[in-house]
Amino acid sequence: MLTRKQYELLMFIHERLRETGVAPSFDEMKEALDLRSKSGIHRLITALEERGFLRRLAHRARALEVIKLPENSNMPKPRARTVTPTAGSGSRPALGVVESGGAIRVARGGSAKRLVEVPIMGRIAAGTPIEALQNPTDNVPVAESLLGTGEHYALEVTGDSMINAGILNGDTVLIQRADDASSGDIVVALVDNSEATLKRLRKRGQQIALEAANPAYETRIFGPDRVKVQGRLIGLVRRY
Repeated sequence: MLTRKQYELLMFIHERLRETGVAPSFDEMKEALDLRSKSGIHRLITALEERGFLRRLAHRARALEVIKLPENSNMPKPRARTVTPTAGSGSRPALGVVESGGAIRVARGGSAKRLVEVPIMGRIAAGTPIEALQNPTDNVPVAESLLGTGEHYALEVTGDSMINAGILNGDTVLIQRADDASSGDIVVALVDNSEATLKRLRKRGQQIALEAANPAYETRIFGPDRVKVQGRLIGLVRRY
């Protein structure tokens, strides 16, 4: 027998997995259940694990799997979540994943989707800054519907400073070229015209904060003349 909150959380995670293929963030779960802290979510998830309803997948950020649903649930039972790459015109399989409001949405299969080639411009650090925006090294085929207006490019991610935003080492991020961003956007930021990094941008008065999504990394604060935005994150590509 589950408590009301345990049931609500299990159903919320199950529905999000069915819709997007990725579990909600702890912040989203906290808001959905109207809880004051993430510690309550941790306790609920642990209880669901102990009762055999939920399983955490090791070494993956935001990775939860619903094992079963309560017998009194009238929702569809969990289904296996597989991703089948769609063959593109390039050398890599196309797997479109677009982030919207913190949720990562997977664009599955479907030959009807028109694919476009997005140039990979080098590597970007989610950790210690390294050079980005080099000459194109490859292309990645992406469903056109995942891209907005304007110019786009892709960067290969190294490091783990953005894992709590669902961005893992080895992912390829899709970037919409831009020279400005809103506070809270994940951006490609060029620091002192020499170091490029992928971080969440926060505007604090006349200062710019580059915020990691991993508590192991400190937030870096700069004057506005030291940081240039080179693009905004609109999605990512992940190969399994």
